[in-house]
Amino acid sequence: MIVAEQLSLDRGAKNLITASSFTINPGHKVGLVGANGCGKSSLFAAFLGELTPDAGNLTLPNHWKIATVKQETPALSQSALDYVMDGDKEFRALEQALDKARQENNGNAEAEIINKIDTIHGYSLPARASELLHGLGFSQSQLADPVSAFSGGWRMRLNLAQALISRADLLLLDEPTNHLDLDAVIWLQRWLKRFTGTLVLISHDRDFLDDVVTEILHIERQKAKLYSGNYSAFERQRAEQLAQQTIQYQKQQKEVAHLTAFVDRFRAKASKAKQAQSRLKRLQKLPELAPAHVDSQFSFSFAKPEHLPYPLLSLTDADCGYQPNTRILSKVNLTLVPGSRIGLLGRNGAGKSTLIKSLAGELALLHGERYCAQELKIGYFSQHQLEQLHAGSTALAHILQAKKSMTELAARNFLGSFGFSGDQALSAIETMSGGEKARLVLALIVLEKPQLLLLDEPTNHLDLEMRQALVVALQAFEGALILIAHDRYLLESCVDEFYLVGNGEVTDFDGDIDDYQQWLNEDKKHIHSKTAKTSPTVVKKDQRREQAALRQKAAPLKKKAQKLAQQLQQLQQQLNTIEVTLADSEIYQAEHKAKLTTLLKNQAELKQKIEDIEMQWFDYEEQIENIMRAST
Repeated sequence: MIVAEQLSLDRGAKNLITASSFTINPGHKVGLVGANGCGKSSLFAAFLGELTPDAGNLTLPNHWKIATVKQETPALSQSALDYVMDGDKEFRALEQALDKARQENNGNAEAEIINKIDTIHGYSLPARASELLHGLGFSQSQLADPVSAFSGGWRMRLNLAQALISRADLLLLDEPTNHLDLDAVIWLQRWLKRFTGTLVLISHDRDFLDDVVTEILHIERQKAKLYSGNYSAFERQRAEQLAQQTIQYQKQQKEVAHLTAFVDRFRAKASKAKQAQSRLKRLQKLPELAPAHVDSQFSFSFAKPEHLPYPLLSLTDADCGYQPNTRILSKVNLTLVPGSRIGLLGRNGAGKSTLIKSLAGELALLHGERYCAQELKIGYFSQHQLEQLHAGSTALAHILQAKKSMTELAARNFLGSFGFSGDQALSAIETMSGGEKARLVLALIVLEKPQLLLLDEPTNHLDLEMRQALVVALQAFEGALILIAHDRYLLESCVDEFYLVGNGEVTDFDGDIDDYQQWLNEDKKHIHSKTAKTSPTVVKKDQRREQAALRQKAAPLKKKAQKLAQQLQQLQQQLNTIEVTLADSEIYQAEHKAKLTTLLKNQAELKQKIEDIEMQWFDYEEQIENIMRAST
């Protein structure tokens, strides 16, 4: 287990974590959350032994293998598949030893090494690496491509796959979804739920945290505290604590005011001097309480558009792509009107970003018509805009340049709602983090008072508080919105309808994110069935006989899967009942402490049961799928 006892961590002169104690048990999945700069990455460095505690102790089992995602990847000529297989260091070491034994004609050593490779399932490593890469969005043809052929975002996926294949006892993941699309995020959720080691995960995707972790380690005001339950449970517990803290703070402030008034009034009087000194000592001994800020430091909104033309923007029979004739999407017909709130779904590379660029006018249509209302202001967010900020300039200069009529004071106040307070508004862009740049781009968009928002992965690099502020702002936005995001919570909170981008088309998608997940599974089966077609020379009679035999073989597995599905439904109903109770603020009152403890324990046990049964159900479904795939 990981044990922290009165742990303190500093970075230079900055105190990040002070006198904090917590225990992470083996096999537990923990979400590490807190504001940017609070010390999450430093705690990871301490886990890895790269940062020594300034006080207290941090202990991990000596025999544990720790894996984390590398942040840089050189332009290697090595294939993507081989690069990922390097993540299993034990296999690579045995592989080298085997080569040496063969060169020396040492048969005994060779046999012993082969046995060790078999024990760690080394011979299935290429297949496992391929499965990981497919799950993260790589095609079969890309597995043999050199690492140097991939862009930075895809190399980060290779690094993630390398960490996942390592068979680690402790897996440390820092924002693993940042470079993934929704399909890969859904796949990674499933993979991590099946991971049997200990997981510590830094993420600002609340739905991802809710689905994967069972505990939250929260860093706030230089204290690291462990909470039981997923992120939603943590939010409920913390809100109750903050409410209690506010009450205590208000009481303390009244006492401080009373004592201070007495000291100020009677300090100079000899007859009251002793009493004044006594009250002064009481003031000094009062515990340091801070006012509780349940609300985020970020609070902004999109101004009501001055006018809303109808329609705002439309594409008619549009072919979208890249000049001169690289067509990605064909015959696109899409009309955006005030109130349109659309989420784009589709596999990576299907053309979602191409569609948004075409709507924004960044890409000229290869064919068809783009209609844009007069005086339409478009708020367009994409990752490449972060790199277009002027490196030597400041956040304040960007705002004043974009809105020349704004005073410096007004610009500073405006930037404050996006987290740029005090001297932060004067920091050079080149020194900013990805999250700070993203916040500045959003601020510039809000400043323009757009009637249409085209947002391509706006939450990359944003922390949980800023994401929540963005959700609130988008929910109140009165114009039209098109959104690409891998953050399920953002999509489900802010859009009313979905469009599916795939196979060169843009079509209505009648469903939600759960339905899309089911569509992905069905689409995967369809792709497999197309590639596994039997030869046309096979006699139809033999085909039918073979299919009947396969159905008979799959029947007992289907029965077991159905039984597990029924169990899942019953357990989910029990969990829903508990979570409805936990959503009631009264349960967090002091007199219900015993009941709350029992509910949280039952919630955790039910989640674990559901997870275990889901894994069994997935296994049966995969076996059934493999059997039935052979019949198509």
